[in-house]
Amino acid sequence: MMTQMKEQWFGNVKGDVLSGIVVALALIPEAIAFSIIAGVDPMVGLYASFTIAIVTSIFGGRPAMISGATGAMALLMLPLVKDYGLDYLLAATIVTGIIQYIFGALKVARLMKFIPRAVMIGFVNALAILIFTSQIPHFIGISTMTYVFVIITLIIIYVLPRFTTAIPAPLVAIVVLTAIAIFGDYNLGTVGDLGEVTRQLPSFIIPNVPFTFETLGIILPYAIALSIVGLLESLLTATIVDDITDTESNKNKESRGQGLANVVTGFFGGMAGCAMIGQSIINVKSGGRKRLSSFVAGIFLMFLILALGNVVIQIPMPVLVGIMIMVSIGTFDWGSFKYLKNAPKSDAIIMLATVGIVVYTHDLSQGVLAGVVLSAIFFVAKISIVKVDTKTTADLTTYWVRGQVFFASVDSFTQGFDYSVENQIIDIDFNEAHIWDDSAVFAIDKVVIKLRKNHNTVNLKNLNTQSQELVEKLAIFDDPNAKPAAH
Repeated sequence: MMTQMKEQWFGNVKGDVLSGIVVALALIPEAIAFSIIAGVDPMVGLYASFTIAIVTSIFGGRPAMISGATGAMALLMLPLVKDYGLDYLLAATIVTGIIQYIFGALKVARLMKFIPRAVMIGFVNALAILIFTSQIPHFIGISTMTYVFVIITLIIIYVLPRFTTAIPAPLVAIVVLTAIAIFGDYNLGTVGDLGEVTRQLPSFIIPNVPFTFETLGIILPYAIALSIVGLLESLLTATIVDDITDTESNKNKESRGQGLANVVTGFFGGMAGCAMIGQSIINVKSGGRKRLSSFVAGIFLMFLILALGNVVIQIPMPVLVGIMIMVSIGTFDWGSFKYLKNAPKSDAIIMLATVGIVVYTHDLSQGVLAGVVLSAIFFVAKISIVKVDTKTTADLTTYWVRGQVFFASVDSFTQGFDYSVENQIIDIDFNEAHIWDDSAVFAIDKVVIKLRKNHNTVNLKNLNTQSQELVEKLAIFDDPNAKPAAH
């Protein structure tokens, strides 16, 4: 146990410390921007990124994943903040954490298996597009030097790793170009332009809201939405980090860790948050692999605010824009174009629909939900075709049923029989079929009773065990006075 903990924390010290520093620098503008989206003071987002990064590094299930204030969560908070104020948001954040912890205890991560690969590809590509488009306001139409700094940042990040990886290229870009910008007189946007950064630690507070069922009624719908969106984004991001690092993670533990983190941040003046794919990819690309990287990111973020606040606000936005553009390029699955060509049309449509809805709504949950629903519809359509073959001799007609008989395929099943035959022995062979639900049993009832009306002897043959049990439980065709019930 101690050996495992030592490995998770100190198995990659140099890489984790350096990557954590890079991430901390990248967290600041994101946290401030998301605070503005949510309609709260910039420090609310910064405190959230600090506390959530620390808590998830200790209690989360995915080492090296970065969590903090996010845009998807901020969008959901805006109406609550607008109508009721910050204290209600903090209360909702605490309740969000409690719900997420319960989800983790109930092993909700098992639902991840129902998200198809096409949806995952769409999710990743949509995030890459959103990361890129969110940078556009920070460099388009500002100044010529803004474009120059963005281009130089891209060159440093692309070229430097070819010569050395001792220091993460994004860190070099931030330090060098910030120094140049400070000592030069350039027309550049800075981190300080996004909002005021207060140099003080978060303090423990209890949200100033009435402890009544009325208050719970106000915040619970927001808390449920935040918990679902937050866990969805966190678990999908954890899966992406799993793939990049070729390691496994405990998704249910991550759910509990995210819940604890949101409870803590709510009591320390922060907004609800979740995993951040952009910062997570910056972390692993910069060499972060263990829990220490997330911990350092949180600690160094607060160190920057407290000790170097005056320097931090002078970091040029074009440098951070360049870093995030490289993140978006690295995040996008460029094999998607080949995938669109070679994959089944239904999978291609699912992937494109997921991308389109996420980009249009800026809501990851809507895109993923739409993708899952589309996948289910296409799957049902694919397996809902039941084939019924027939062979007739002098006094025997045999029907062979092939396929899955359930609510979506019963029409194909019932249409496969000739109800005009009389005085025949009719065998219906289910050796290559499976009966799934009461709609299927109702259809069998309908077929058998209609055939028996013409004085035919009808036999059901070769039902598998589960199908036989369902038919025996629900079928009524053995009752001579029975008619199929209306469904």
